This record gives sequence, C-alpha cells and structure tokens, in this order.
Amino acid sequence: MTITAPAPAGGPAGTAPAATARATTIVGVGTATTGDSYTQHEILDTLAITDPRVRSVFLNSAIERRHLVLPPRDAGGGRVPEAQGDLLAKHRRHAVDMGAGAVDACLKDAGLSRADIGYLCCVTTTGFLSPGLSAYLVRDMGLPTGVGRVDVVGMGCNAGLNALNATAGWSAANPGKVAVMVCAEACSAAYVIDGTMRTAVVNSLFGDGAAAVALVTAPPGGDEPGMPDAAGGARVLGFASHLITDAIGAMRYDWDDAQGKFSFYLDPDVPYVVGANAEQVVDRLLSGAGLRRSDIAHWLVHSGGKKVIDAVRVNLRLTRHDLRHTSGVLRDYGNLSSGSFLFSYERLLREGAVTAGDLGVLMTMGPGSTIETALVQW
Repeated sequence: MTITAPAPAGGPAGTAPAATARATTIVGVGTATTGDSYTQHEILDTLAITDPRVRSVFLNSAIERRHLVLPPRDAGGGRVPEAQGDLLAKHRRHAVDMGAGAVDACLKDAGLSRADIGYLCCVTTTGFLSPGLSAYLVRDMGLPTGVGRVDVVGMGCNAGLNALNATAGWSAANPGKVAVMVCAEACSAAYVIDGTMRTAVVNSLFGDGAAAVALVTAPPGGDEPGMPDAAGGARVLGFASHLITDAIGAMRYDWDDAQGKFSFYLDPDVPYVVGANAEQVVDRLLSGAGLRRSDIAHWLVHSGGKKVIDAVRVNLRLTRHDLRHTSGVLRDYGNLSSGSFLFSYERLLREGAVTAGDLGVLMTMGPGSTIETALVQW
C-alpha cells in the first residue's frame, strides 16, 4: 500500500511508501510509575475529604486507581501541608526516578543500552527544573555526556506529540542513531488541596507516571550493524496540530496567590471544546495522506478524563472498543498528562492486535487549547 503523508518532522507533504527504507520507526516503548497506588476511596479517606460534592467528583470519574505520592503524615496522623518549594523538590525526585525507569524499560524493549542514545528529549509540566530533566537523567543514568538534548517544559498534556514531532525530525536528520523521548509527570507535585470545586476536579483526575519511546531512522542502503530490529514497530508518517485560540485559558497552570503555589485550572467546557474541534484536525491529518477515518485500525487518544474521551468518541464516530486502551489507562492510572497516550500505545502492542500495514492515529489534547495528532503505520 502506498500513501501520501507529511514528512516525518511535520514538513511539506510528499509521497511516502509504507515500506520505505528511510522511515522513522518507534522501536521501543516503556513506562514507569511511582510506587504507591490508591483507589479513589482511599485518597478521599486519606485526605479526610467529606464534602459530598467533592466526593462525587472523585467517585464518578471512571478512575479506579492512581499512582500518587501523598503528603507526609504529621504527628497526629494528618497530612503535612506542602509549600511550593516542597512540591518542586518532589517533582525533581520523582520525575527523575520515573523518567529513568521509563527510559530503561524502553531501551530493554528495543534491545538497546544507555550508551546507544544519541538524542534525549524530555517532557514535563508538573514542575520546573533548570538545568532541565534531561541533564539530571544524563548524570544519574550515566548517559553519554555528548548526547543531544532538549527539554519541553510547560506545554501540558498535549506535549508528548509535540515532542515526538521534534524527536522524529532529529531521527530523520540522523539516520542510524537512536533518539529517545521521555514524558515524566509527577502530578503529585502539582496539587493544591483547599476543598474548592476548582481543585477538586484536578485532584480527582491526575496520577504520576512516565513513558518513553525510542526512534530510529534506517540509513541509506539499509540497517547498520547493531541497529534495533524495526520489524513490528510503528513508522511515523506525519503530524497535524490545531490551536483553539478562543479557548486559550480553558486549561492552564498558573499562580494561586491565596495558596502561594502554582495551580491547575480546567474549564468545565473543555470536553466540549475538544470534541467540537477533533474532526477538523483529524480530517486534515488523514486527507493529507489520502485516507479516511475508516482506514484507521487503531486510535490511541490521551486519557484526559471521562467526558473528554466521550466527546472525542462521539465527534469522531468511534466505538468504545476503538478507545478501550484510552479508557483502560484512565481507569488504572488516571490522567498521566503528557505520557498518557504512550501508556495506551504500550497496551495496544502487548495486546497483540496489531498486524503489518495497520494504520493508527495518536491524539493528545492540552492547554492552548491544543489538539495534536500523528499518523503511524505498522
């Protein structure tokens, strides 16, 4: 099958045979979480949340469990309030730890070693580090000190696909070398606990997690010795983006003067805004490749929340089966921010439902408000 698709780095459209030797391919995927997982009931009881309205938000979220690092206990058994400095330290500790775990799992999946990495792209929104997360991973993991690096900070839940675009571009420009992208979100380091409905929505949703992928572009003339086997990996065919400028403030992470902390805000209309714009960007992605939605075998959408998933499903005329991995990740982990779609990608591969030639769409949504998409083929 020959299709027309955008260039791997999001450049001008061109003819891209599905079996091209120069395809940029995802050759490994890995995930990691923090150690402790809690049910929604356990979180409510641990934080002594009794407000029936808040409890209803938690218990009707379609989330069963989430990995979190809860505040330490005080002498009376309650939870110690965490200042912004405490949260930043928590982010640094757990983003580095989870990020390293995800990278190692990804390398193992690809049959690679740490020394093979030529480029490292790190994504996070749940805390600020300077030097960035990439520098800490190079130091703590003993990665090559000459590795190319970039840190994508503050873009939110959509950022995994923005970063994948850049990583695929580096890979295409450096055939035969290994590029790794890792999304590490310590959402436990971004909570404000104040009993309001604004924070209740956020606190009911997010969990800690990291996910990584390794990409390789075959050099001219075929594989080099020592390159990972790309058979079974997804080739990255193109990207399409859509920024909903009228809803730029609908999802944001800004300073809360009353709490002395940064705080997430999610507008109640976010699911409807995303759903109403999903068709436009998906159809643009597919039309550039001469495809229709019915040609897509696999849909891997960001686990943004039950209403977001339902809005995307209805507007794109998908089935619940199409989004089974998206919903399953939400159920078992909550919203993992930028790495959520890669948890779904990993589940799809482990399921064994992919066959050679299958097409897939990856979709993430986040602040801006933004919808990012990618077209892949196995």
